[in-house]
Amino acid sequence: MPTPTANYEIPAEMRELAEKSVDQARKAVDGFLGAAQKTFETLEGSADAMQASAKDASRKALSYTEQNLSATFDFAQRLVRAKDVQEAVQLQAEFARSQFAALQNQMKDFGSMAQSAMSQGVRTAQDAASEGMRRAREATEQATQGAGRAAGTQPRK
Repeated sequence: MPTPTANYEIPAEMRELAEKSVDQARKAVDGFLGAAQKTFETLEGSADAMQASAKDASRKALSYTEQNLSATFDFAQRLVRAKDVQEAVQLQAEFARSQFAALQNQMKDFGSMAQSAMSQGVRTAQDAASEGMRRAREATEQATQGAGRAAGTQPRK
């Protein structure tokens, strides 16, 4: 004996509500993904800035190495031309003083560069996190408002 199959039809209002809910969910997820993408882009920019700082530090280190080597060869040339031990000792003392001062300035410069790079990196990371949170909050609010409208519990603005 064949069983009768009942043809239950889903009301149009219910289908419309379900469709709106799916659309709102898609928009909310798109909003979250957009916020995440922007946050990652900002963090990549921070990494690029840190990489640029590292390149600058490398260039500066090479420049200082060249300066120090040049000063050392200049000293060596003056030293071999010294007429006596007293002149050689005087040249050595002058060279040591000048190199010590140069190294102090170079280390101050490296310290400033490192501090600046770290400060910039922290600021960029904080900005990225704040922006990501703001975008996620906006996406949540939009999804909540959209869900309320879809369910008919919130008036449209």
